[in-house]
Amino acid sequence: MSKPLGFVALKSIKQGPQDPKAALAQIREIYFKTTKRTIEHDIVHAVELLKSLPSEEEREKATVYMEGLAQMRKDWTRGKGEGGRGKEGGRGKEGGRGKGRLRK
Repeated sequence: MSKPLGFVALKSIKQGPQDPKAALAQIREIYFKTTKRTIEHDIVHAVELLKSLPSEEEREKATVYMEGLAQMRKDWTRGKGEGGRGKEGGRGKEGGRGKGRLRK
């Protein structure tokens, strides 16, 4: 069982280049552990990690997680006034977003 990320100060990320594999693993972990309450901080954290990746090839590997985080933020902020699902809505293989849901 892995320890939750919790709050990570951005200053700690800016201290120098990180191993690209470790940065990508951390972005992936952020994606899977983000919640409606932490999404804004998690996106900022993931963007800082993304900036630390040295090559375009490495950044491309993070694209799916970054797009997923952006979609979660969009879904959760849109749902603010509508009693959004929060984390309980889940994210399975298909992302748990919108399959069969009506959009206004």
